[in-house]
Amino acid sequence: MKNGLTFFLGLFLALALAFTGIVLGSHAQLGNLAPYYDENEGKAFPERMPGIAARGQLVYQDLGCAACHTQQVRRPDFGSDKARGWGDRQSVARDYVSQAAVQLGDNRVGPDLATFGSRPLAVDADRLAKYLYEGHGGMPGYPFLFADRKIVGERAANALNVPAKPGREIVPTPRAVALVAYLQSLNNAYEYPEARPVEPEAEKKEGGK
Repeated sequence: MKNGLTFFLGLFLALALAFTGIVLGSHAQLGNLAPYYDENEGKAFPERMPGIAARGQLVYQDLGCAACHTQQVRRPDFGSDKARGWGDRQSVARDYVSQAAVQLGDNRVGPDLATFGSRPLAVDADRLAKYLYEGHGGMPGYPFLFADRKIVGERAANALNVPAKPGREIVPTPRAVALVAYLQSLNNAYEYPEARPVEPEAEKKEGGK
């Protein structure tokens, strides 16, 4: 243990440098990032989510949706996100400054959802609610987000168009309504200065010929 003190000092220094570079460095670079104010529009982007959508983000987080879906459009030379219809520009840090709990995701078992709010399924709230209830393909259904209740008088306006027992209906609970609102809010398409499209390397080479 003759060199024990030197070893521990070196280990401490390595950890300190890593912490400084990764944590403090990232905070210095992004910690003061603020929404971008557009004078022509007269407002700042990204806009804050409505309260119901913010509650829906908590439902999304609680269900673990980030395990199968990302919310980050890759730059053109990092994949084919644009060709898949997942976004016209790459995601940047400013996209997330108004979010309390950013859901970047771990894997793409399902499609990226960064611009989901602009897609036909999200625009139709009733269809989206039915999709969440039944599931589709590899995505499971979430029937526990819906209530199976007795029809009193007329059928509820927001009752799902799905099979139900005679005299009963399936309606979204507040959690389902909030989740639908959150998914519909995912469409920050504003063109920030730092979000200008990056030209893929292949196109650069072709353009230089």
